[in-house]
Amino acid sequence: MLKSQKPPQPRGVGYVRVSTGKQALSPAAQAAKIEAMAALQGIDLIETITDLESAKEGSVKKRPGLIRILDLARRQQIQRVVIAKLDRLTRSVVDLGAILAQLDKHGVGLVSATETWMDTGSAAGRMILNIITAVAQWEREAIAERTAAVLQYKRQHRLVYNHAPFGYTRKRDKLVPKPEEQTIIRRIKAMRTKGQQLRAIADRLNSDRVPTKKRGGRWHASTIANVLRLAA
Repeated sequence: MLKSQKPPQPRGVGYVRVSTGKQALSPAAQAAKIEAMAALQGIDLIETITDLESAKEGSVKKRPGLIRILDLARRQQIQRVVIAKLDRLTRSVVDLGAILAQLDKHGVGLVSATETWMDTGSAAGRMILNIITAVAQWEREAIAERTAAVLQYKRQHRLVYNHAPFGYTRKRDKLVPKPEEQTIIRRIKAMRTKGQQLRAIADRLNSDRVPTKKRGGRWHASTIANVLRLAA
């Protein structure tokens, strides 16, 4: 009788984040939790990657270790990422949603030693992933709406911005229309009224070498959308 073969162990990496401020879990404690969880889940832990991060540098883009993990996922060299605690990965729902979406896209599950429900390699974990992704999308849209409302109010009342929006310049604590940029705004509105897509408008402005607010910058669909929203 042939013996049944055991399924291969999923390959995984651990992720440790070390903050310069006070933290409940030391790097050694995080690594120990990760190793224990990997053994419990039958994960072949090939490496534990560490990021050193200051309290003010929370952006995922500033974490070379996490970027490397996402690259390993993209190249399908791992199937699991193991963390000691969710807040060591991120405290932002938006960032968490983005990270989980990227891992899920490449079939990589996230496992937490503390939040045992966080195993996106399981059906229950994928359900949690869907909920977190939906909440992250809602939070992104809510932030965008609040930001747009504040900027709209400031524009209408000619109040100062941290950075003057396209079409305006700062004069002391007031916003003053900038004629050459107002002309570009009218052109953008005219193209949009004719039914042109945001990307097509951006491409046309870039082709015509129309300057953006930032010297040497290029127009993008998102830039056009922001100009239209604030000019409404």
